[in-house]
Amino acid sequence: MKRVLAFDFGASSGRAILAEYDNRRLTYREVHRFENNPREKDGYFRWDFQNLMDNVRVGLKKAGPIDSLSFDTWGVDFGLLDQDGNLLEDPVHYRDERTAGMVEKAEKILDSDRLYGETGTQIMGINTLFQLLAVKERQPELWAKARRLLFMPDLFTHALCGAAACETTIASTSQILDPRSRSWSAPVLEAFQIPESLFAPLVTSGTVVGEYHGAKVIAAAGHDTQCAVAALPAPEKDAAFLSCGTWSLLGCELDGPVLTRQSRELGLSNEVGANGKINYLKNIIGLWLIQESRRQWRREGQEYSYAQLEQLALEAQPLRSFIDPDAPEFTPPGDIPGRVRDYCRRTGQPVPETVGQVMRCIYESLALKYRFALDQLREVTGKQFTTLHVLGGGTKDGLLCRMTACCIGIPVIAGPIEATALGNILIQLVALGELENIHQGRQMLAATETVTRYEPQEHNSWNESYRFYQKLLSKNQGGI
Repeated sequence: MKRVLAFDFGASSGRAILAEYDNRRLTYREVHRFENNPREKDGYFRWDFQNLMDNVRVGLKKAGPIDSLSFDTWGVDFGLLDQDGNLLEDPVHYRDERTAGMVEKAEKILDSDRLYGETGTQIMGINTLFQLLAVKERQPELWAKARRLLFMPDLFTHALCGAAACETTIASTSQILDPRSRSWSAPVLEAFQIPESLFAPLVTSGTVVGEYHGAKVIAAAGHDTQCAVAALPAPEKDAAFLSCGTWSLLGCELDGPVLTRQSRELGLSNEVGANGKINYLKNIIGLWLIQESRRQWRREGQEYSYAQLEQLALEAQPLRSFIDPDAPEFTPPGDIPGRVRDYCRRTGQPVPETVGQVMRCIYESLALKYRFALDQLREVTGKQFTTLHVLGGGTKDGLLCRMTACCIGIPVIAGPIEATALGNILIQLVALGELENIHQGRQMLAATETVTRYEPQEHNSWNESYRFYQKLLSKNQGGI
């Protein structure tokens, strides 16, 4: 029997999942769950790295003897180390405002077509490149001391066992990696005067990079999205996937990157998958809108469970008003319900006043944006998608899954719920020689994991709303 431990960090919580694998039988359970509470410190919005590491050690203690462990996290964020390998400061959160204006400054140095052609990454202010440019401009003393950059999963690995490696899937979120060669883009580094020595050696997903108390420390797929996609249960040839959590990432697997101007203008990204494929996808703000709305109502003295919010949405009038989830005003923390109302008022739509109306607007807008992104993928790849696999926390949201199926007009297959942790576990089992490859692991999950299938219903009733939604995005430049 092999015992492997997967640490899965999300933007609001983290978990340690212990798996046991014996004779092709996989069982797993959560041994530790903890909150991930970023906070303002020294003028920036930061992750509390010491608290997270304390919880890693609690998870290790609860798990007991293990054969291996690995970390996966959100993308783009990093820690900077000095010449002695010490963390210089707590990592800054991607939602911090320090990158404001950095994209525009960068494009004066390297135009967007060239930057996208080198990296294949959707140009977004949160990306690592623009965070680094903010450090250079606003924290020159920190930049002068920095000798090593480690992305978040690699930073946890380093803090635990001292290894310094950069796993490729997490590197592909940075706007610095060339997805064709799977190496750092020399033109990007040169243009922005970033020394390649800042980065740890690149390693592929599933590389053993160190040891902790006899357990192998494995660089699985550091980016949680790629862990989730690794656990896609035996996907059909023309299947699309939606990794649905705080962020939604909707895409498909390709053999190579798409680096055209059309792809850039549509805001599509090429990320390296754990199996060596390219995950060609669209980044969409996801359950963040619901999570932060719930927090706002709590700040106002109104406490709702997610089940209550879903029920209130069900009771509200359908297809009444919509938002673009990716409009810039929805990215920062704060009064999301108020911003939803402002958006609808500004665009001449009925203003959602009640909690249920706001929730209905958010749910339907996500479903419509998923259809919009799916159409963009069809346009570029020529694929005619037959199913959409929903992975991660969003699989538990039956209303969102049903609405998505009805809106896109093809079946939605939701599950497994624990896709991110399961992908992490599968990659570890491949590294330990227990599985031949990720494909074998996917077949095992298809045979053992529970999924829920949602058939499209009342698709025609969504078509008129979708035509309106396309015009709404076009008018408000929300489609890019």
